[in-house]
Amino acid sequence: MKAVRIHEFGGPEVLKYEDVPEPELRKDQVLVQVKACALNHLDLWIRKGIPGIQLPLTLGSDVSGVIARVGEYATDLKEGQRVLLAPMSACYHCEFCLRGEHSFCRKFTVRGQFIDGGDCEYVAVPRVEVIPIPDSLTYDEAASVPLVFLTAWHMLVTRAGIQHGQTVLVLGAGSGVGSAAIQICKMLGCTVITTAGSERKLDLARDLGADYTIDHYQQKISEEVKKIVKGGVDVVFEHTGQATWPESLRSMRVGGTLVTCGATTGYEGKLDLRVLFTRQLTFMGSFMGTMSDLNEALKHVFAGTLKPVVDKTFPLREAAKAHEYLEHGEQFGKVVLNP
Repeated sequence: MKAVRIHEFGGPEVLKYEDVPEPELRKDQVLVQVKACALNHLDLWIRKGIPGIQLPLTLGSDVSGVIARVGEYATDLKEGQRVLLAPMSACYHCEFCLRGEHSFCRKFTVRGQFIDGGDCEYVAVPRVEVIPIPDSLTYDEAASVPLVFLTAWHMLVTRAGIQHGQTVLVLGAGSGVGSAAIQICKMLGCTVITTAGSERKLDLARDLGADYTIDHYQQKISEEVKKIVKGGVDVVFEHTGQATWPESLRSMRVGGTLVTCGATTGYEGKLDLRVLFTRQLTFMGSFMGTMSDLNEALKHVFAGTLKPVVDKTFPLREAAKAHEYLEHGEQFGKVVLNP
């Protein structure tokens, strides 16, 4: 079968479209013919080099496709079913997994990081990671759901516990996780302020339901936030990191919450501890989520209340072009590879 793998770290040129053996199927696994695999910024970071990565590696966390074969133990599935895959893997039997806290598992990993991902024609995965999808979702749409809606749901609902009537600042509306967060907040009755770097992206954010938009290249985020809501927002949805961190802090109201899952612009975030305790702020880290989070988010996706946003598709053989496109930051929503 064909796959896109990296044998060394570096720029898009290290992505190799090549022949690899088709995966062997265990009795507890399902073989899925990949129809679509969406990119994430994680793919870019892994390609550039993350400690602990074993090479060669097939990238790709977000997979949709059709079941090609089922293992002996996967008795509830059948060949030809349309499915998506959970974007993560765990041991499923440790104390954390048994409590449903999969992201605390010592063997927890994102697909395409420490295990091979979906930038290929076929992938074999445990039955527990296979989720049937309705005919109303295209394969491109289905591949655009798992990681970003799981991450946003875990951040906003499980971690921050957003409530009807709160005001949420969502950084980076054009990202997959940002576009998911806007929709989740609106579904739960929140007022959404979001940021983007072009009028096109701001228009698209408003189409998703954002109440207020800020051009983070032309305007100072915290000043604009304070014009909209006196005192600041209840919750800041952070995932960009160093470039926006100071403005995120200034945008929080007294007693406000900041939840973060990433640092695409850098890992340094300064914090005056006097501000932390005198303003009684809450800071939360969030990493992916649980199978329960994913299934809760998918209920709303399958019902059509939450909608995946597909920006552009590329053939699998043009994975390097897709990486370049994502790195340029012009997309609004997900970039998808089609084998």
